[in-house]
Amino acid sequence: MSTSSETETRPKTRARTSSPRGARLALRDATLGRPDSPALTGVDVDVSPGEVLTVVGPSGCGKSTLLRTLAGLLPPLAGAAEQDGHPIDGPGADRALVFQEDALLPWRTLRANVELPLAIRGLARTERRQQATSWLERVGLAAQIRQLPHRVSGGQRQRAQLARALAGRPRAVLMDEPFGALDAQTRAGMQDVLVEVLHGTGATVVFVTHDVDEALFLGDRVALLGSGRLTAVRDVPSPRDRTAHDDPARVALRRDVLSSLGT
Repeated sequence: MSTSSETETRPKTRARTSSPRGARLALRDATLGRPDSPALTGVDVDVSPGEVLTVVGPSGCGKSTLLRTLAGLLPPLAGAAEQDGHPIDGPGADRALVFQEDALLPWRTLRANVELPLAIRGLARTERRQQATSWLERVGLAAQIRQLPHRVSGGQRQRAQLARALAGRPRAVLMDEPFGALDAQTRAGMQDVLVEVLHGTGATVVFVTHDVDEALFLGDRVALLGSGRLTAVRDVPSPRDRTAHDDPARVALRRDVLSSLGT
């Protein structure tokens, strides 16, 4: 795939396993946005099964529009949005959305919130309660399963939202600045939780963020948006490795990304 400014390299082999296999997501020469105000034009990107693609760009550049198009909430104005080679024509149960606002139902306990996608799948009450409990334990909320959302912290609500998103066994997880409202320490902790709970799911992830360091920690590749276009897609050296923060290749990429953002 080529962008307007440089040629993309294909992602390297992932360390994460693929059970269930992640979805292949793609935009083909796509114009994205609303009919009266397109946000992005000529977008070509192919997200491999099991890949984590992070997306960065200045405010208002179309990051959320790109994510909502892949989610099936916004049809492309031109070109195509695809999953596994088929057009995305609306929301699907195998593509989960995670937002900055946790969107938990305030009258349901954390466990009852996580049970929702399992109930939609038709699981019996006992089974969905067991699975919801297991997911909450995986994100470190074993002691809070019976709490209502307003009784726990923002970071804990985001953990519960992540558990709810993954409980439905989606093949793709689309995340729109999910940690943007958290303080730096909680944010770093949530990044580590995300890496840990994704391990072994095989899910494809598209993660929108305005934080360059977050993008370079989480992503196998990082997509750069600006001036109404996808300007580059770059491989990230040693993704999800905290010790690689000062690696010369990572430092050089961070400098290039910040330059592309005009910062």
